[in-house]
Amino acid sequence: MPNTLVPGRDVVVETEVKHSRFLAALRRVESVADAAAFTDEQRRLYPDARHHCWAFVVGDEPASRAERSSDDGEPGGTAGVPMLQVLHHRDVVNVAVVVTRWFGGIKLGAGGLVRAYSGAVAVALDSATLVPRERREVFTLAVGHGNAGRVDAELRGRGVSVLGVSYEDRAVFTVAARDPEQLASVVASVTSGAGELESVGREWIDA
Repeated sequence: MPNTLVPGRDVVVETEVKHSRFLAALRRVESVADAAAFTDEQRRLYPDARHHCWAFVVGDEPASRAERSSDDGEPGGTAGVPMLQVLHHRDVVNVAVVVTRWFGGIKLGAGGLVRAYSGAVAVALDSATLVPRERREVFTLAVGHGNAGRVDAELRGRGVSVLGVSYEDRAVFTVAARDPEQLASVVASVTSGAGELESVGREWIDA
């Protein structure tokens, strides 16, 4: 099962290898453009660093994931690819990582660089809060505005994943379920049989 970062919580961890500093920054991203913007942001934050190596995995479906990496001036294959391999090994998706390096005056060699960059990403992931991604059935549920607050509280209280709510002529909840039959039973109880679930397909969500 793939995992991802909690939204809005960047993880930044610094390690040191033979006086070289490696600052690993992780961010939840939803697109290739988000990943590129994160890399640019890290470059602006640390303009004095020699290298800003990066890797990302975007997309829940294995067949359509976008994956890229860069050594950013380090010897080929010593930074970006090892970083990407750590993301693969941890089965992490929708995440970008940038490792910024300040050279400490001692050359690490190809093997040392691979260990340093992959190690920096591993330490950052060890410090991160990861959540599993699951593909679930998603439904909408429309209720009257007067009942919206109560229904919201009761759905969440019974463990239903409420993905969002929009307020139009009626309050429309978007909910996800591992077991659609169980969800239907909960909705019938919460709405006294008046609520009708409308399927909108299957989506990947934070479990």
